[in-house]
Amino acid sequence: MSTPEQRPPRLAVAPWVRGYDKAWWKGDLGAGAVVAALAVPQALGYASLAGAPVQAGLYAVPAALLAYALLGSSRQLVVGPVSTVSVLSGSLLASFGVVGTAEAAAYTAALALASGLVLVAAGLLKIGWVAEFLSKPIVTGFVLGLTILVILNEVPHLLGVPTPQGQVVERVGALGESLTNGAADPTTLVISGVALAVLFGGQRLARRVPWGLLVLVAGLATSAVLDLAADGVEVVGDVPRGLPLPGLPAIAAGDLPGLLSAGAALALVGLAEGLSAARLFAGRGGYRVDADQELLASGAANVASGLFGGLGVAGSLSKTAAASDARGRTQMAGVVAAVLALIVIVAIAPVLADLPRAVLSAIVVNAVWKLMDFTALRRYATIRRTDINAAVVAAIGVLWFGPLNGLLIAVATSVLGLIYRSSRLQVDTMGRVRGEKAAWGSLRRHTDRPTYPGVLVLRIDTPVFWVTAAPLHDAVVARVDATPGLRAVVLDLEATNQMDVTSLDALADILRALRERDIDLYLVRVMWPVRKALKTSGLMEEIGEDHLWHSISQGVREARRAHGLEDFRAIPGGVFDSDWLPPEGDEEEERIVARPETGPEGPED
Repeated sequence: MSTPEQRPPRLAVAPWVRGYDKAWWKGDLGAGAVVAALAVPQALGYASLAGAPVQAGLYAVPAALLAYALLGSSRQLVVGPVSTVSVLSGSLLASFGVVGTAEAAAYTAALALASGLVLVAAGLLKIGWVAEFLSKPIVTGFVLGLTILVILNEVPHLLGVPTPQGQVVERVGALGESLTNGAADPTTLVISGVALAVLFGGQRLARRVPWGLLVLVAGLATSAVLDLAADGVEVVGDVPRGLPLPGLPAIAAGDLPGLLSAGAALALVGLAEGLSAARLFAGRGGYRVDADQELLASGAANVASGLFGGLGVAGSLSKTAAASDARGRTQMAGVVAAVLALIVIVAIAPVLADLPRAVLSAIVVNAVWKLMDFTALRRYATIRRTDINAAVVAAIGVLWFGPLNGLLIAVATSVLGLIYRSSRLQVDTMGRVRGEKAAWGSLRRHTDRPTYPGVLVLRIDTPVFWVTAAPLHDAVVARVDATPGLRAVVLDLEATNQMDVTSLDALADILRALRERDIDLYLVRVMWPVRKALKTSGLMEEIGEDHLWHSISQGVREARRAHGLEDFRAIPGGVFDSDWLPPEGDEEEERIVARPETGPEGPED
């Protein structure tokens, strides 16, 4: 199992196998059965969404589950064909102009392979940090939009009407017309209503009962006895038997570059959904997932699927939710599901042909319904406006522009917001905190905090980089000119851990401006990367190493000593008061012999 302190190994199966508790077996077995019962028929529908033969969805299930179980860092994530990846795969497949079932199967498998190779390469290069741009609000909004899309895709099957095309609003309108015009199939409506009532009502009565599996078996039995297909009820349809040998799909060499770029798009959408689901259930389970390991595991799952002629895959929200509801605790549930899926594919796949599509849709809707986290949205709105904005943008983006574009829009919006907030420079004037030894705080809301005559202490609360460099120069010079009688400025750089050429030049300009006014500059709480940049640029020598100190108190003490200000006591509220005494302990602290940050490198912070 992964922990915050320990990154999971490349073969992540070893820890959870060694630490497996026999008490988990019953839950994992039941969860595996539920996942297999959901994944196998789902895969048939997703293959149709991808424009591929139905067996392409079936082949992906055991290959992806076993590959992820070996490498995945999530204890509960179920990997397999998902609606978003399947829809995108179908649209990408159309761009290659494939003709015929065999070519469609080959290019679908090639897309899965390309997606997997992109993910594996990203994992090996350890660029999982890119996924950190998917903040919790973005993930919540993305999951919300995705869940609405999944439900919207299943509603036509619940009603027994053709699936409408177009934007979300157009599809909702078309479905509404189907209901008002009486186009819905009565038998399908009865099947859907009973299945949904059993699924939602049954969970309230007995949460541990695998209602999804029971509904699926009941649906198969009812369909066979009443011959629902003959009455016009939509069923899954013919399912071929057997599993092919692994191999590379036959594609035109000239299409390789296009397949790689299409695979990258498929990888991004799949990673977004899979990592969202993994983090969602990791948060509920009290553990963490590793982004780099998830890239490798998801990539391996796609490569395995493609080699067996399967669809592109990703972590599934609906199947993970179903496994969690069935008390699945580890990836053993995925292994059980893979074994059961293999048995189905090899032995009994044709039996699934009679499954009413409405039953399958009801199971999917029930599984994803609880993933719409409106409580989290209310919390974001209460705590921070930018967080709720990010969630809403992600949700609307997914619904209006599709999963890929919606995700990119949400991430871009958040990055722009981050850049904007980082560019809002804030410089605080600092004073001594009463009653706390060597503590300094802002005068912004505590104007009575004492300061020392002749010494101005400024704290930069945002990192200094090329965007904030010029505003920093202007802010420091303005504060200096507004404070008469200054002999020294103490600049707190703790918020800055890197410095570029622009910010170094701005600091040099501040130094020159202060020296023109016969004012000394001291830098305190300077991080090692910043000290290194100062030294490399030559600015360290110009400032003087004896002007860099570990703390504000040390810097102020040295500034006062160097300029003969030691006999002046602190000024409460900016007004000199000779009767005010420093807090207890300060006088003793003043006698401490302070030393600058000397040495060839200085201590690392």
